[in-house]
Amino acid sequence: MQELAEVRLTAWVHGYVQGVGFRWWTRSRALELGLTGYASNRPDGRVQVVAQGQRPACEKLLELLQNGPTPGRVDKVIADWSEVGETLSGFTER
Repeated sequence: MQELAEVRLTAWVHGYVQGVGFRWWTRSRALELGLTGYASNRPDGRVQVVAQGQRPACEKLLELLQNGPTPGRVDKVIADWSEVGETLSGFTER
């Protein structure tokens, strides 16, 4: 069986997502899915999620970000897919 290629998902989460445990929740889901990366509060109120791993796991995380249930309120998620760049270890809150 061919091993699945790893991908990088960068998701910009808009809504009421800061100060409500959203990054912690995202980290927990990502670790359950075996992903590496981080969730970071941005100055404009968004949360940036960068996740690396097998595409099906990244797609599942994106689905969870879009459809919850998440802490706070997600209005929209803008997703960008790319090849894995730098190697990330663990999944951190920034």
